[in-house]
Amino acid sequence: MPTVPKPSGQPSGPGGATIYSVAERAGVSIATVSRVLQGAGTVSSKTTQKVLDAVDQLNYVPLGAARSLAVRHHEAHGLVLPELSGPYYAELLIGFESRAAELGQSVTLMLTEGKADIARAVRQLATHVDAIAVLGSAAMPPAVARALHGQKPVVIIAGTPQDGIESVRAENAHSAEQLTAHVFAHGRTRLLFVGDPEGAPDMRERHSGFVAAHVARGLEPAEPLRVPFREGAGEAVAERILSGELEADGLVCANDELALAIMSHLQDAGRDVPGQIAVVGWDDVMAARYVRPGLTTVRQPVRELGALAAERLHQRVSGGQPQLEPQVLPTELVIRGSCGCTSP
Repeated sequence: MPTVPKPSGQPSGPGGATIYSVAERAGVSIATVSRVLQGAGTVSSKTTQKVLDAVDQLNYVPLGAARSLAVRHHEAHGLVLPELSGPYYAELLIGFESRAAELGQSVTLMLTEGKADIARAVRQLATHVDAIAVLGSAAMPPAVARALHGQKPVVIIAGTPQDGIESVRAENAHSAEQLTAHVFAHGRTRLLFVGDPEGAPDMRERHSGFVAAHVARGLEPAEPLRVPFREGAGEAVAERILSGELEADGLVCANDELALAIMSHLQDAGRDVPGQIAVVGWDDVMAARYVRPGLTTVRQPVRELGALAAERLHQRVSGGQPQLEPQVLPTELVIRGSCGCTSP
């Protein structure tokens, strides 16, 4: 293929990667590269694969923000979530989309569940939007972060901060320690943490607060019940308690979905909550205040997190500088009856 000269001033990605170097690596024309990156669907699968491999190898990300501003398009922002089941994701999406709409932005949602190559999927999304918000660092591998850095504004929501990338999150560890200490104050002595600390950075922080409350009392915490953060997993935990496989007088759950499922299943089987076992959660979803007893939990500003992420992306696309210190929103312990207190 004839070598295509690179025009002067052509924007380049990390390491000098441009659409021209991608075309050269793949052995195709720049028009073919452009069609593949735009998802036109008119390029053969073999050629598409060659182009995508070259994009991966060169860590190439087009300057979509500069391109859209040049033709006076409105902003388009990407939001990357694992899935949409459960109230947490819905609240986050509502907050993000609502604030984006107020700022005149459109939103493209990408779900990572079931995708074999998340890094490639995020890169592909980056070709169509001006900025990206990602829930948790698991969906933003370091190689992808490096590729996007300096090319697209990125905000990580409730994830581990990465160098040069903005992050917004809610406070977790201190509130989790307060929550666990409150359950201890009811005379409970055998507590279990329900949820996998390695499932997400915020869950890891909640477990660290659980551990800190034990250490403050000179106690050795039990190993966490490493289960998914879903209703079905909560029911399975309740079954293990009912069968005698698990012994505890208090459950500190990583989210309300687990807590509500466990509490309901135990009550259906005749167990007294909180008389025989205290159950507390995290998030303060709407159902938490309507069950009986009301669920003691921690309220976190999920909708506000989404709105803040959309706000920060808009500020960055508009030329603002990144805020390199993580922005942390406060959380609040909400006392109801499932811990042993008299419900308000």
